[in-house]
Amino acid sequence: MSNYDLIGRMNSCFNELELALGDLSRLLKQLELLQARVFSLPEIAKGEEHNPADRIQVTPYVGEAAQQLALQHFQNLFIHHQGENVSSKSAVRLPGVLCYAVDASEHQAALLLIEEVNKLKAELEHIVTVESGLAREQRFEFVHTHLRGLITLNAYRTISYLNDPDSVRFGWANKHIIKNVSRDDVLAQLDKSLKAGRSVPPYSREQWMDNVTREINDVKRIPEHAILKIKRPVKVQPIARVWYRNSQKQVQHPCPLPLIALCLKSPNVQVPKLGELNDYDVSAVKHKYKPEAQSLNLLIKRLHLYTDWSADQVVES
Repeated sequence: MSNYDLIGRMNSCFNELELALGDLSRLLKQLELLQARVFSLPEIAKGEEHNPADRIQVTPYVGEAAQQLALQHFQNLFIHHQGENVSSKSAVRLPGVLCYAVDASEHQAALLLIEEVNKLKAELEHIVTVESGLAREQRFEFVHTHLRGLITLNAYRTISYLNDPDSVRFGWANKHIIKNVSRDDVLAQLDKSLKAGRSVPPYSREQWMDNVTREINDVKRIPEHAILKIKRPVKVQPIARVWYRNSQKQVQHPCPLPLIALCLKSPNVQVPKLGELNDYDVSAVKHKYKPEAQSLNLLIKRLHLYTDWSADQVVES
């Protein structure tokens, strides 16, 4: 596919996504709102994206005010939807839940629209991250040349729905993203970055290429059988714990966006019990016991790449 066709498909997909989000908002406004609760989190200022989040103060909203915030949040996809001093590198999160009483036809209509929105979000992400064939470093320029100011994480995040939950409670999760990778995969990724030929601030183009070349040599230096893992810390995230009484099952959901709970109308429709999201304080976190993990050594800091190869043989990049 030519670059021109790819850009056309990306723009068309995004336009359809905006229309579908508008349709979803209008549909939800027409449904019977049982209750709603969302939690506004502090905005992240420019330059503070990588600061540790030791404390997070939560501002709760309920009822119609919560629904209005949530529906607007679903459609906030661009930098200009945020404050002037708010970082564009950190997507705004709004955990919470909107609970609606629906009949069978309303339930079907809502599901179809949510699934259409999520399909378009996945298609947009696939166009940008896979079909474009661009290295991670090149995607920002590609997207912002044609969809200026788009916050891609906001655009990619899917909307989750719940069917007849009995309760929805909220909390915080600390975790790492851990992924096993092969030596060949890492070398292919680094080679792609090298061939992209871009500068990455604060480095000049030549300095950046020297850094990537050194990283390639570091990876080549380890044995082919060595274990390689990406172990990337993720900032504390809001989560929802959803309880279903009939199945005696609890399901945990990441909750960067408000969940949509669809409760089938009946003479004794059950209104879900909703919990609060308390302020986060890292000093108050109690860690459960975890078995001691395998000792790993940092190989490439910027990629959070670790190896089990002997520490005295690893050259830190």
